[in-house]
Amino acid sequence: MRRIPVIVAVTALAAAGLVGCASTSVDASCPRPSSSSTTSDLIDVSGAVDTAPDIELRAPFHVAETTSYDLETGDGPQITTDSQLVVLDLSLVSGETGQPLVATSYTGDTSRPLSLTQWEQTFPQFGEALMCASEGSRVVVALPPDGISPDAVAGLGLEDGESAVAVVDVRKVYLPKAEGSDQYNDARGLPTVVRAPDGRPGIIVPDADAPTEPVVQVLKKGDGAEVNDDDSVLFAFTSVDWDDPKTTVNTTWDSAPLRQTLDALPPVIADALRGQPAGSQLMVVQPAGDADAAQAQPAIVYVIDVLGVG
Repeated sequence: MRRIPVIVAVTALAAAGLVGCASTSVDASCPRPSSSSTTSDLIDVSGAVDTAPDIELRAPFHVAETTSYDLETGDGPQITTDSQLVVLDLSLVSGETGQPLVATSYTGDTSRPLSLTQWEQTFPQFGEALMCASEGSRVVVALPPDGISPDAVAGLGLEDGESAVAVVDVRKVYLPKAEGSDQYNDARGLPTVVRAPDGRPGIIVPDADAPTEPVVQVLKKGDGAEVNDDDSVLFAFTSVDWDDPKTTVNTTWDSAPLRQTLDALPPVIADALRGQPAGSQLMVVQPAGDADAAQAQPAIVYVIDVLGVG
């Protein structure tokens, strides 16, 4: 069986491109399926979560539709959207022979998260199979013949009509948006923020002069890991020009969140993020630059969602 890093595995199997949580309890409103004797009695999985499992099938094994169940249920954040970034370890075995086909490296590396949408390029029904799964879980996914993309089927040497079984460890789940508690701020003379259901912020700038010193307001206070100097932080943001707020300067909400270390960020942003817990949302106003410079920089308003640390 081949052991390959997660990014390499997905890229090799389906040419998926590479495009980042606060600790929470499992939400009863987002339930997971229970195991079915029609599949679980035919699959035996042993080994500790976060290590490569031993998988034994009563082969030949065949299913007509994707089924999944949790062998272990973690207590971390849950996967609630296809666009959410996650880190998965995966072992795949042939339904016909029970032999291992491919596995990720199980090194604990969380630096290259993918969205479920990207995983679905190789495993089209992973979104359904892993929705509501929580960080720390081990999930068994029985895949029908159409549960693996044709390119991956060919690359793995599977026969037409062959099923497969994947054991998936949900190593890390990054938040889809800031989910902390709302904080009171005196917003006189400062922008206000509204939010779409998916978390995308809208920034309303007042008809007033921009501040001449940096301003940081915590709009939502998370309860996850705090951002430290040596950490990488995954965040989503939108920025607008104070003097032209209808024009978005930049945003990640149309693509993917950013993952950066503090020393790679502008000082005003790094200072604002330092010490903030995952799940928080910040508004940062960066004052205008030197008006005598060759290209004076306008005052910029940022709204930043801290999605995960590390």
